[in-house]
Amino acid sequence: MKPGRAAYLTSVAAVYVFLMLPISIVVIASFNSGKYLRFPPEGFSLRWYAQFFASQPFMDALELSLVLAAVSTLAATLIGTPAALYYVRHAKNWRETFRLYTLAPLLLPEILTSIALLFLYYQIGLGTKTVAGLYFGHIVICVPFVFLQVTASLYNLSPAVEEAARSLGASPATVFRRITLPLIKPGIINGALFAFIISFDNVTISLLLKGVGTTTLPMQVFDYLRWDFDPTTAAASTVSILMTLGAVLAVDRLVGLRAMRY
Repeated sequence: MKPGRAAYLTSVAAVYVFLMLPISIVVIASFNSGKYLRFPPEGFSLRWYAQFFASQPFMDALELSLVLAAVSTLAATLIGTPAALYYVRHAKNWRETFRLYTLAPLLLPEILTSIALLFLYYQIGLGTKTVAGLYFGHIVICVPFVFLQVTASLYNLSPAVEEAARSLGASPATVFRRITLPLIKPGIINGALFAFIISFDNVTISLLLKGVGTTTLPMQVFDYLRWDFDPTTAAASTVSILMTLGAVLAVDRLVGLRAMRY
């Protein structure tokens, strides 16, 4: 093997180890039989998974996180996809301004977006009394991810394909349904996947906008670690990792991850 290729493969392996090592430690620590969160574990046990699934606060937080991520993903997809279509096909003089405003939640620190939304809620009398503000906040930060992915798909879609369909008598609605939508479907699904993961794992938006008596799974893990240091939090984190991995595998089964390479 050539020295240059060996150095390249070594650097790639080092990056993967750097990214995967913390996750591996959390997963392994979740099976610890001891009373405290530690690595290496003292032994093998599933007791902390049983405690996690038996904990009502954790189950309520998990349910809220799943519903919140699902609703935010659906809403962001329904908003981000038409926005991308408008930006690529119809926006003229103010297209870059439109793009800047659409990507603003991604460009700004989440803490600034959270504070701005919190001020807005109090101005309109919403505050943090309901979970509606939390849903809206998650939708706001998820839209840019869908917008970027669908925009990339549209830029790689040749206009000649749609023009050919229109020249054969297809209406604009038929062209979109039969030609455009199937060709940009990988981008839509990829954007939805990003939106789900971002919403499910978000902490900053949830910290400031969650209603009284409600908490998401990441926030519940954070609050639990303030008072207890047993492996229940590692079990909760492992469940979160598995759900994220499950979402990726589901997308691979539906459209194939290779279809998402632009």
